[in-house]
Amino acid sequence: MCIGTPLRIVAVDGIVGTAEDAAGARVAVDLSLLPEVGPGDWVLDFLGAARRRLEEEEALQIRAALDALAAAMNGGSFEDGFADLIDREPTLPPHLEAARAAGLTEA
Repeated sequence: MCIGTPLRIVAVDGIVGTAEDAAGARVAVDLSLLPEVGPGDWVLDFLGAARRRLEEEEALQIRAALDALAAAMNGGSFEDGFADLIDREPTLPPHLEAARAAGLTEA
């Protein structure tokens, strides 16, 4: 399994970006799929390749979730990292909600 991690781009040289990870370390990231990305932008990185541009709020939510998973694996609490999910009803993506509403799936 591959887990995407949010990175903040700090410099771009052609299709190679320099990004900052959650620990503040600088890493190289392939930007060939996202040529419009520039310094200050957030991207979702999979194995050294940026796959999607992120808004800062989403990037920080993903970082919090990954931190919470690490805490839970070490016996700590995970709730802080999933605060946006704790007190709400789950929702389906629009295409699955349409299928459910049309009776094409089980509840």
